[in-house]
Amino acid sequence: MRAYRELLELLADGADGTELAKLAATRAAGLPQDEAAEWKAATEAALSVRRTLLEHQRRETELSALVDTANDLARLRDPEAVLQQIVHRVRMLLGVDVSYLSMNDSTGGQTYMRVTEGSVSALFQQLSLGIGEGLGGLVAQTGLPYASPDYLADPRFKHTVAIDTAVRDEGLVSIVGVPLMLGRRVIGVLYAADRAARTYTPEEVAFLSSLADLAAISIDNAHLLAETRRANSSIRRAEEVHDQLTALVLRGADFHSVAAAVAQVLGGGIVLHDAAGVELACLGMSVAPPAQAIARAQASGRAVAQGDIWVCAVLAGPELLGSLVLTGRASLTDEDRLLFERAAQVTALLLLLRRSVAQAEEQVRGELLTDLLTAPDRNPGALIARGRRLGVNLAAPHSVLIAHADGVSRGRLAAAATGQAALVGVHAEQVVLLTPDGDPDKVAHALTTAVGCPVTVGAAGPATGPVELAAAHAEAGRCLRALRALGLDGTGASLSGLGFVGVLLGDRADVAGFAQRTLGPVLDYDARRGTELVRTLRTYFSCGSSLTATKDVLHVHVNTVVQRLDRIASLLGPDWNSPDRALEIQLALRVLTISR
Repeated sequence: MRAYRELLELLADGADGTELAKLAATRAAGLPQDEAAEWKAATEAALSVRRTLLEHQRRETELSALVDTANDLARLRDPEAVLQQIVHRVRMLLGVDVSYLSMNDSTGGQTYMRVTEGSVSALFQQLSLGIGEGLGGLVAQTGLPYASPDYLADPRFKHTVAIDTAVRDEGLVSIVGVPLMLGRRVIGVLYAADRAARTYTPEEVAFLSSLADLAAISIDNAHLLAETRRANSSIRRAEEVHDQLTALVLRGADFHSVAAAVAQVLGGGIVLHDAAGVELACLGMSVAPPAQAIARAQASGRAVAQGDIWVCAVLAGPELLGSLVLTGRASLTDEDRLLFERAAQVTALLLLLRRSVAQAEEQVRGELLTDLLTAPDRNPGALIARGRRLGVNLAAPHSVLIAHADGVSRGRLAAAATGQAALVGVHAEQVVLLTPDGDPDKVAHALTTAVGCPVTVGAAGPATGPVELAAAHAEAGRCLRALRALGLDGTGASLSGLGFVGVLLGDRADVAGFAQRTLGPVLDYDARRGTELVRTLRTYFSCGSSLTATKDVLHVHVNTVVQRLDRIASLLGPDWNSPDRALEIQLALRVLTISR
């Protein structure tokens, strides 16, 4: 434990991996093999914690950077200042040598360099590309992102002497470019480049695309604001409302608040749906998401009319995030239509921010669940503390449930289970739920309804603390396998609910508990009344269920036997003598005999 403590203290002081390894090597020198091994294990754990912290910091930094960028751009009014701020942010956030932005000339069929940061070549700064030429021309032509770790040697692009000469003069090797989109229209290209070979990760390309989406909106806003200075009152109104909506989002407004603001400005009702058609907010009349209109809006990048409603797709690049439906306005002016489309763009920012936060929280919860079930005894106190930070008290009793459904992805099943438990995650390719009061059969039925196919749920517990919860997870897995083997798909149960099958599969055969659960009402009746129902049952089964043989062994009248069996039926249920129940009752009688 001393090794873990020293390394964690060093980690808390901000030490890097080299310092951790150096301390471990120094402390382990000359120690016995077992103590040296402990230092090695502690070092690996500390390095793993450091990597996790760095990854969380990276994601938090990206999300914060998007919000900060949106905030900064929203405050700028001069178009040139907006462009310069965009390339400055790209260079700073992606850590590249050069960042630059080109704008499309719709009349001349070219995209020309507009602003750069980090560039030292005048030739490069004055470059213009024909649509389809080079990496940037191809991005401008297709509206798709492209990246190359070695541009000059990359055969995918149409190389020209002018472009390649400028790239060499700047000393660039690696380039990535993403489109600046307004609806389906490419207005320019945003680039990041390095003077050494670099492979841009999908995460970096996606982050650059997010910045480009913000940049496109901000560029468009800046131009519109310039027009308002020339007394264009309608555009000025649109921009003012856009700023208000953006400010709402940046202040942490929810879906209902944004929908209410849009409804007030447009003088109609607003319904917001996510990409799956789930209603997120409704002001006025509720309307189901019109699939055909959403598809047309997505294809055109514009708000479209269907009957007496207007529909706008909420997009992040080509990805459909949801839809906005405007009711109560059979017709829209060009000004209001533009405003409606701006509202969809701001809604996209809100949905992206919510998704980023949800993904980060989901990963943290998943990591806690994995650590809880794989190494519960490594540091139970730390696991309990991590749980409390997520609103889960692992020191209190929780049941462990494992859900399974054929034909449904684990991610979708886990998402459906989120509202059913305190902690949900995917562990060892299984959807695991921790819940303080979960009824497995109710959870199975709820999930079946949510995903549209049978969901089977095995359960164990309640258990308290990480070690007991990990053991309960193993038992829940055995229960799930038993349910599926018995053909009980679409149901939920614990081993205790499976009768003698549960006893056979349990880690600790609770035979006394099995006998009590099976014969409890009869045992209690005998104890209260001084009757011999248990003896009658035992004799009845030992005589092959013959009433005559039973009355002879008990030395009573056959009517007495019948009356006793009727009483047993009232206590155990009318199906007590069915093959399955009779087998369980006979096993319970044997267990009772042995235990006494």
